[in-house]
Amino acid sequence: MEFKRLAIVADLHDDAQTALKRLKAEYDNVDPDEADIVVAIGGDGFMLATLHRFMAKQVPIFGMNRGSIGFLMNEYSEDGLLDRLAKAEPIALHPLEMVATTVSGETHKALAINEVSLLREKRYAAKIRISLDHVVRLEELICDGVLIATPAGSTAYNLSASGPILPLGAGLLALTPISAFRPRRWRGALLPENVVVEFEVLDHAIRPVSAVADFTEVRNVKKVEVRGLKTPSPILAFDPEHNLEDRILKEQFLP
Repeated sequence: MEFKRLAIVADLHDDAQTALKRLKAEYDNVDPDEADIVVAIGGDGFMLATLHRFMAKQVPIFGMNRGSIGFLMNEYSEDGLLDRLAKAEPIALHPLEMVATTVSGETHKALAINEVSLLREKRYAAKIRISLDHVVRLEELICDGVLIATPAGSTAYNLSASGPILPLGAGLLALTPISAFRPRRWRGALLPENVVVEFEVLDHAIRPVSAVADFTEVRNVKKVEVRGLKTPSPILAFDPEHNLEDRILKEQFLP
C-alpha cells in the first residue's frame, strides 16, 4: 500500500491514549480528514466506530490493539510502523443497510458492518415474522430476538448466539435467532448476500422490540428491512501474517 498522509487516532482509555502520545511523537501525522491511511489504537469497538467514521472516504484503517479481544486489530508495536503500513493488505468490507419503521411511523436508516439485531424491550418474548424478498419464510418466531450478520460480523454477536462463522468472500449472510422458543428446532439460515430480509414485529403494543445496526439503536420498531450493500466499502488493513480471512478461518477450529 502506498500513502503520503498518516493520521493516528485512539480510544479514550489510558493504554490507548499513552500509545497515541508515543506514536505522535515518533511519526508525522495529519488531521484524520486529510489522511490517506488511518492508524486506529484501541479495541474492536473503537475500530468499528472508526470504520463507520471513515466509511465514505474509503480510507484504509490499520488497527493496533490496545483493547481486550482485538479481533479486528493488528498487534501493537511502536517500531517499524511505516514499513508495516507499506506492506499491509487491504480488505474491503460490505455493510448492511437497515431501514427501520417505528410504531409511530418514523423511518430510520443506518449501516451495520457487523450485524443488525432485533431485541425484545420488555419481559415478554418478541414475536417476529420473517420474509425474504417479500416472501414469508417464517410466519412467527417467538424469541428474545434475531440478528443478521455479515461475514466480518459472524464471529461477534452472531457467534455468541450460536450462529455460523462465515468466511470472507462467501457471498452469504447469517440469519440467527436469539434464544428462540418457537419453532424450537429452528437454528437460523444462511442467506445470499443480495437478499432483502424483512422483519415484521407482531403484537408490538404488548411485545415492543428494538432494532440495532452495530451501535445505532431504534426503539419500538414495527418493521425492519435489511439488505447488503456493495458500497460504501469500509477498508481494513492487516499485516500479511495476521489477515482477517485467516483469523475467521482459525475461529472455526478453536476448542
